[in-house]
Amino acid sequence: MFTSFVRRALSATPKSRLSSRFYATMFGDNCPLVLTPAQLQNLKANQKDQEDLVVLDASWHMPASPRRPAEEFLRVHLPAARYINVDEVASPHPLSVPHMFPDPATFASACARLGISPSTHVVFYDTPGVFSSPRALYMFRAFGHHRSSLLDGGLPGWQAHGGETEAGEAKVGTEPTYPVPKLDAEVVKDYDQIVANYQTDPAKDPNAFYVLDARAKGRFTGKDPEPRAGLSSGHMPYAVSLPFNAFLETHTVPEHIASRVVRPDGQTGPYTYTRLRSTQAILAALEDALGPERTQEVLQGKRQVVTSCGSGMTASVLWLGLQLLGVQRVGLYDESWTGFAARPESTIVKDE
Repeated sequence: MFTSFVRRALSATPKSRLSSRFYATMFGDNCPLVLTPAQLQNLKANQKDQEDLVVLDASWHMPASPRRPAEEFLRVHLPAARYINVDEVASPHPLSVPHMFPDPATFASACARLGISPSTHVVFYDTPGVFSSPRALYMFRAFGHHRSSLLDGGLPGWQAHGGETEAGEAKVGTEPTYPVPKLDAEVVKDYDQIVANYQTDPAKDPNAFYVLDARAKGRFTGKDPEPRAGLSSGHMPYAVSLPFNAFLETHTVPEHIASRVVRPDGQTGPYTYTRLRSTQAILAALEDALGPERTQEVLQGKRQVVTSCGSGMTASVLWLGLQLLGVQRVGLYDESWTGFAARPESTIVKDE
């Protein structure tokens, strides 16, 4: 029903379309998790009020990467987009782990600065396609801002589908009021909860949650080093390896388009990006990692699942994929492996 309603709205003639105000808010309080470039183009075309729809570039790169997302935003971004620095909209961590969950007041203040009100439909994207934008979406949803979505394919996907771009500083009008929200504490896990969970084998304790680790398999087993100097690789007891790219597929911007668009990294050659795989493929990847029986426990809500990664970024890709499967009990270990492995009292398992 929902899909057919959206299809009718997008295919309607200009005279018969819903009013701009209604179209921009037609998703109600629960916007779809993911939008295609075509859906976002139609939303933007029918936007009337500046607060109806705000597009945010939530790009972030690994610590060793030479790329600078704030500088790349100035080079190219979606029309009227704004940039959210996930390392700044955060709370300090005793071990200096970056982009930790902000407190509610910090979140509300950031929303106001970005021109976001509680009724704004916020759409996130990033420059790799799908990488860091799920973290921003997860943050908004955890604070109850369900009028939020992710642009599948990010900036390259938008360009591949003929989307226009612009350059320069973001333009934000009057700052609206954003009341301090309440965090859904069930979806954010801390160190003590993780340690308490692995005191028993989840296979024998129905109250324990499953931990899915989104890092590359070599880092999980301890064979490969961590990208952060001095940090041990390995994994938590009873954790399950499910690299985040198992939920993604790689696409290439057609050469005739790539040759004339502005790329954020300023590079030439094949212009590749990631998109989410189909829900069928995501489900198959989950079953490969957890097994059919444990997967059914998760799908039926009988068991909570918690995602983890290096520092809570790509764990959000797993969170998003699980949400798309309809999994209700999904949490995320905020500090993830960087916080866990930095603590000398942590139990680290290596499978080399």
